[in-house]
Amino acid sequence: MSDAFPTSKLPLVDGDLLAAVDLGSNSFHMVVARYVLGQLRIVDRLRETVRMAEGLDRKGGLTPEVRQRALECLARFGQRIRDIPPQRVRAIATNTVRRLAVPQAFLMPAETALGHAIEVVAGREEARLIYLGVAHAQPAKPGELRLVIDIGGGSTECIIGSGFEAIERESLQLGCVATTRRFFENGKLSRKKWKDALTEVTAEFQQFAGTYRALGWNEALGASGTNKAIGEICAAMRLTKGAVTAEALPVLRDRLLQADRIDAIDLPSLSAERRSVIAGGVLILEAAFDALGLKRMAVSKAAMREGVLYDMLGRGGADDPRDASVAALMQRYGIDDGQARRVVGTALHLFEQVAPAWALDADDSLMLQRAARLHELGLAIAHSQYHVHGAYVVEHSDIAGFSRQQQQFLAALVRTHRRGIPKAAFDALPDRLLTAARRLAALLRLAVLLHRAHEADPIPQLDARAEGNTLTLTVSRRWLDMRPLVRADLEGEPDDMANLGITLKLEAV
Repeated sequence: MSDAFPTSKLPLVDGDLLAAVDLGSNSFHMVVARYVLGQLRIVDRLRETVRMAEGLDRKGGLTPEVRQRALECLARFGQRIRDIPPQRVRAIATNTVRRLAVPQAFLMPAETALGHAIEVVAGREEARLIYLGVAHAQPAKPGELRLVIDIGGGSTECIIGSGFEAIERESLQLGCVATTRRFFENGKLSRKKWKDALTEVTAEFQQFAGTYRALGWNEALGASGTNKAIGEICAAMRLTKGAVTAEALPVLRDRLLQADRIDAIDLPSLSAERRSVIAGGVLILEAAFDALGLKRMAVSKAAMREGVLYDMLGRGGADDPRDASVAALMQRYGIDDGQARRVVGTALHLFEQVAPAWALDADDSLMLQRAARLHELGLAIAHSQYHVHGAYVVEHSDIAGFSRQQQQFLAALVRTHRRGIPKAAFDALPDRLLTAARRLAALLRLAVLLHRAHEADPIPQLDARAEGNTLTLTVSRRWLDMRPLVRADLEGEPDDMANLGITLKLEAV
């Protein structure tokens, strides 16, 4: 697959500030870095214990107290990054927001409080970002494989990677907050409870343990606060110098279980803040050691928030992971590369002419290109309703580099690139993305329609202009006369385009 599709790089210059915000299930983190000579220098870190997972009920709701705690924290973070441009800030929401029944009910006020958009990422994308952060903070030796385990508040991610690439990614619904609540809900501890819980949690790891052990790794690293806290306890108990080992973990666990209640846990160096969730964290780590046959795990200095920063450096350029993912999808589903290029070229031509009037930016250009490259994906499943099949695959696959909202955005464009436009096509998108999505859908529809015959000949004259919600398309009359099918499709397009809230006018010259 050629990589010569056009890109739209958002250039960084020395002195630019970038910020990553991590809305974790236990803590919210923010890291601010300055771009200097191609490198990132951390200039500020903020962390607050919010315990989002504590407020999640069984129906996918969030208690008012926890919701308010989260919004107040985001407002404080927002004050710190108020002057950083939106394209230099990425805020990522993880497991607890993924599990909300109506995520937008939280995300809308949360984005207002922060002053920036918030992306929800799938578990495997979270795993990729975690690995990227660890790999940059502690580079591995060339050719070596590394296992990274990150125990968060609501989920645990396990990754095997090489260099900066995550090869295997798994995300389990196990986190220090959620697991403590699940197995020790009444706050009571006992060896029997622990044994029963360990059996259940170990089974979760065994789903992929065989694959991981067959692939192997040269070293194991633990990321995020829970692993760091356990490593510090091991050091304080003089069991290790800060790593976690197969010999140290049972000793630590036995010391923990000397308490009969969670609030009575007495472990050296354990903070009062982390006491209420440490049982779940130790339980998860013991299960991971058992299932994966771990002997030793060092503790990493980095986590997802650092990965988000480094991911931002590659976005919009040759190293954008989203473009690699799109190329992989094209190859997997046998998408016609030549047709994709033709549609991309025409879509971009139209985009450049209307972008100023429609307030479309470089990120919109990239999303349009990706949708144009993937619009025929569903043909590998069936020709009938292939736009529907393609949209489903795009929305529900694990696609590296994309947040859930971005996949839903792409899916909406793929779904609406032909035939009628259903009223619910854009319902999954937040309000802030709706106008751009509908306008890009209009441009993609026209580009696909104009290349319906899959012919390589260029279109001799093609101009577009936009004013408000009116789009005027000017095409060569002679070229249209030679293509009666395209003419008929174009003449019927204003009726379909109306469902996008756009008035299409056609001019033949």
